[in-house]
Amino acid sequence: MLSAVGASVRRGLSSPAVLGCLSSRCKHTLPELPYEYNSMEPIISGEIMKLHHSKHHATYVNNLNAAEEQLNQALANGDVSRVISLQPALNFNGGGHLNHTIFWDILSPNGGGTPKGDLLEVINRDFGSFDKLKNELTARAVSVQGSGWGWVGYNKGTGRLRMAQTSNQDPLEATTGLIPVLGIDVWEHAYYLQYKNMRADYVKAIWNIINWESVAKRYQAAIMAC
Repeated sequence: MLSAVGASVRRGLSSPAVLGCLSSRCKHTLPELPYEYNSMEPIISGEIMKLHHSKHHATYVNNLNAAEEQLNQALANGDVSRVISLQPALNFNGGGHLNHTIFWDILSPNGGGTPKGDLLEVINRDFGSFDKLKNELTARAVSVQGSGWGWVGYNKGTGRLRMAQTSNQDPLEATTGLIPVLGIDVWEHAYYLQYKNMRADYVKAIWNIINWESVAKRYQAAIMAC
């Protein structure tokens, strides 16, 4: 029943903890970060990073495990109504786990600047220039109503990158068909303690810690997966 979310995982998530749960009834686990919580300062405070990772992401993981346990019971009992009723919880918490696993990977204390090589060429081809990508994605992320994400994803049909918005924790591939390459979390828990209601300031600042090497790897993985 998690085929849509599972497909998103296969399209480039690198966490063994996530990948391992596709073929067996294991527990999803919170991925470890490859940097310290305060490594993103002053762009994102250590307090926000700690709460975001150890509390918010951890809650998605715990709730996803609980929902999958209930799903297994419902399937074993042949309870179709229960299986259907669990889909919102699986989508929300599974999406939260997928989205955040991507998010941590595309941040780096040594990030920022501009992409290079093939990725930059593709950005220039599909968006006109890096500055145009940056400005448009910033505008899209800032304009998300309520909570959600701004994305750059790979369109398997056209072979091009395109931008999208998703609401809440909807996983990009399951809802739009795009393979996620770059995502910006604009839930208030990602920035409010530091930026208050100034979402635009947060989104503009986050470009200084984007890990373009990771984004480039995700782009190459998306191409190879098609």
